[in-house]
Amino acid sequence: MDFTIKNIGYPSEFWIYFEEISKIPRCSGKEEKIRSYIEEVARSFHYKTKIDKAGNLLVFKESNRNPLKKKKRKTIIFQAHLDMVCEKNREVYHDFSKDPLSLKVIKKEGEEWLTADCTTLGADNGVGIAYCLTLMNYLNNKKLDFTNIFIDFLFTVEEEVGLNGAFNINQDFIEGNFLINLDSEEDNKFTIGCAGGINTIGTLKLTFKKVNEYPKELIPIKLTIKGLLGGHSGRDINKGRANAIKIISKILWKVNNKYGLYLSSLNGGNLSNAIPREAEARFYCKKDDKSAVFNFIDHIKSEIELGISKIEPDMEIISKPIEESDEYIIFPKEIGDKLIHLLYVMPNGPISIHPKDPDLVYTSTNLASIKMSDEQLEMVTSQRSLHEISKTIIYEKIEALFKLADLHIEISHKGDYPSWEPNYDSTLLKIAEKSYEDLFQSAPDIQTIHAGLETGILNKKFPEIEMISLGPNIQGGHSPDEKLHVKSVEKIWKLLCELLKNLDTSN
Repeated sequence: MDFTIKNIGYPSEFWIYFEEISKIPRCSGKEEKIRSYIEEVARSFHYKTKIDKAGNLLVFKESNRNPLKKKKRKTIIFQAHLDMVCEKNREVYHDFSKDPLSLKVIKKEGEEWLTADCTTLGADNGVGIAYCLTLMNYLNNKKLDFTNIFIDFLFTVEEEVGLNGAFNINQDFIEGNFLINLDSEEDNKFTIGCAGGINTIGTLKLTFKKVNEYPKELIPIKLTIKGLLGGHSGRDINKGRANAIKIISKILWKVNNKYGLYLSSLNGGNLSNAIPREAEARFYCKKDDKSAVFNFIDHIKSEIELGISKIEPDMEIISKPIEESDEYIIFPKEIGDKLIHLLYVMPNGPISIHPKDPDLVYTSTNLASIKMSDEQLEMVTSQRSLHEISKTIIYEKIEALFKLADLHIEISHKGDYPSWEPNYDSTLLKIAEKSYEDLFQSAPDIQTIHAGLETGILNKKFPEIEMISLGPNIQGGHSPDEKLHVKSVEKIWKLLCELLKNLDTSN
């Protein structure tokens, strides 16, 4: 990586660490190298480390474990997750298992933002890691020095694929008074509550026929949706962004309803917590209908673009004939038809809005991905809600749809995690609010969010620890459009230092 970012903002140590982090592979489940890097840095600053069975890492000072000292001082835990969402544009070659991210600075409305070339940036949660390493550096070199608090650092694994590290943390792994989660994405907001969630998965066993088994003369067509914004299925679910699987399902249903088609393949999306940006289908239609089908797709395309072109200016809907082959396979007609019906009526997006906050989604569902192999097709959906009963109701409705499809779909659930109830009387919150107001002469927004946070799980496991989540401005999370606001990094750094100073001097 010949591009360096250490001089683009303050503190320079943050940007040095962030650049190093960006060179290290850290997709979910592959956190070994980033964990080893953090251990190496921590030990150079005379910290101790321990790792639990799940792979979570705790960094601490051995001297802080003295029971007498622990009684006299409060312990602050800074928490970040090690993994990142590994998404890229389809046409770009990037091997997330070994290739460094290609960083660049762009200007947006006169402000500098850091982004990556055609891949996710990993600011979620690379900023949390970089802040923690910078704090270790400052504490070791006495640039920050406190007399009444200890500071530990907790790094969790597999946050992006079900909050697995937080779920599997042991009760005795951490102890403290306050926990500051560094996984929020707006620098003027403190998060003190979040939605719970669950993934509902439908798996369909597939049987195929070769196209030459059909007596009709058929021609193959490829349909592609790409260029969508995508984004986080919690934070961005109410922004009107298009879902590539829903778009392709709509086109397939309409073509099938008017002309009939034979489905050959269908894939779209990638992660359960991301709005699908791309989808692709192959299908056959009667040769005599070829021109009419392409004209009809163009008509549907114009209707779709008219509805969302302002939100999705880079959306592409591409249909084209592909080379014919006797080896091509297709779904049996009845199975393909039922699948298209199911996907067309599958709900997606906000289900209800919070009764007291019109900007807060209360319950939602996301049709996240469809992945097809030689033997099966897997449909992943994710449901979120601020209320456990509402979460249950929406995932039960998704189950009911899978069953109504009459396709013998096997239904399973993964990643069930609880909501985090806000505590407006928290001492940590009050000190954080005062720190923000003293620095910036304005009050921060206190929010509960529709996205899931590890604090929801950690709060259930460690109810005695007060928690808050904060972070710099990040846009386009979970997509190749992800970018980090440079100036915002400095703002949050100053806030963290002020917050620690105030915690150190508080009773």
